[in-house]
Amino acid sequence: MAATCPCPVALPCDCTFRALLRARIRSVRAALLGALPARARTALHPADGRPTDGRPADGRPRSDALMRNGHVLAASSIVAAGLGGFFWLLATRYYSVETVGRSYAALSAAMFLSTLGSLNLGDALVRFVPAAGRHTRGLVLRCYVISIGFSAAVAVGFLLLVPVVAPDLVFLRGPVLAVAFVAATAGYSVFVLQDGALTGTRRTGWVLGENAVFAVTKTVLLAACAVLAVSSGIMLAWAAAMLVSIGLANIVLFRRAVPDHQAAGPADAEPPQRVLRWAGADYLGNLFSFASYSVVPLMVLAQLGPEGSAYYSLAFVIAETLFVATFSMGHSLVVEGARDPQRLAEYARRMLRHTGLLLAGAVLVIEAGAPLILGVFGPAYAENGTTVLRLMALCALPVAVINVVIQMARVRRALPWMIGVRVASSAMVITLVAVLLPRYGLTGVGVAWLITEYVLAAGLLLVLRGWLRTTDRTDTDRTDTDGTDIELTAMDRTAMDRTDLERTDGGEPA
Repeated sequence: MAATCPCPVALPCDCTFRALLRARIRSVRAALLGALPARARTALHPADGRPTDGRPADGRPRSDALMRNGHVLAASSIVAAGLGGFFWLLATRYYSVETVGRSYAALSAAMFLSTLGSLNLGDALVRFVPAAGRHTRGLVLRCYVISIGFSAAVAVGFLLLVPVVAPDLVFLRGPVLAVAFVAATAGYSVFVLQDGALTGTRRTGWVLGENAVFAVTKTVLLAACAVLAVSSGIMLAWAAAMLVSIGLANIVLFRRAVPDHQAAGPADAEPPQRVLRWAGADYLGNLFSFASYSVVPLMVLAQLGPEGSAYYSLAFVIAETLFVATFSMGHSLVVEGARDPQRLAEYARRMLRHTGLLLAGAVLVIEAGAPLILGVFGPAYAENGTTVLRLMALCALPVAVINVVIQMARVRRALPWMIGVRVASSAMVITLVAVLLPRYGLTGVGVAWLITEYVLAAGLLLVLRGWLRTTDRTDTDRTDTDGTDIELTAMDRTAMDRTDLERTDGGEPA
């Protein structure tokens, strides 16, 4: 028999080693699939029983991407929180309390200013990239430019006012540190936006990867700076690791993720419309959420002093991990809902059930192990923080409902709901804390959060039930390219009321 290579072409052939290796892998995979039962091949090979749109043969919605990407995003937020805490634990071992405190304040200021200057365009990319098609690269680059410009401007304004608003950070006004601070603030906005772009293109594995790279790199650099006795090692390690992460992530984003996403999208996709309007509404809602997270600790500090603030802050950080993971997972609902608006309600139901089950298990663990978890940080934390931690952990269950409502509102462009839900939450919790904190201490704070979340979730369940029924309309021929309803045909345009045509999915005027 004539010798053959895996291409297969009779030898001698002109195949490279790489081509031969790929051919061999394909042949082995084909042989393995051929040995499986027909049902197993159908489950593993999309072409053997699934339509070309990626849905199963029985017509049910494809939920693997929804849950898989949701899990990866939730894991990314947990990994970032865990490794970030380890970074600061090492910083306390290598540097003095004064250096750690000053560095933490400076980096917190940079991240806060970046959040203000980024205009929430990271979440806008999650919402609009999935349906942007050939306009994806331009959309991402425009968001980068706007975010970098505004973040840098906010950082410059902060440095001008730092003697008044933060006298302890006046050292940042030195020539070198001032430039570095502005660059770090602008760079962090890119760091946040790249996560949104990668999520929108379904490259969530790289979101987890670049966050892990950032966390590990800054930890290694911190140890190196400590060995070399670099006085500003904490800030230097953080900034250098961020640059490494940004470089790697954007190479993947613009060389692979964006080109593949544009090639897979429809050639006649319309450019996303009213992105800044959507981002402005979501940005306003996020500011109210941020207000509740920031004002309540200040109220606790004023009422109970530094010790009470420490007990509350640790309990809140642990409970907040569940909240952040839930909302991170909800970004997968936005991506899949934006790609396939007709399946939004089905995806939302799956997301609600799945996150509810996951959170129920996590809450049970925290309820049972709260004293042990806090005991790691000292007996005083276990004694004073156990009750408030248990109460705040229970808030994770209604957060699953609130998360689905907010994410569906984002897809539907229901701007009043995007803002109103978070305004109501912020107003309720701050009011209840003001009433309950003086009388019941930290327990009152936990009860305030608990009442707020459950009352808000109970009210939103009525809205959510209606949305879950009305979103699955399959008797309409409307198509959706950027999240808004578009015109049907010339005959339909004459038959339908013009005002009705100029409304978005969420009922907002175009």
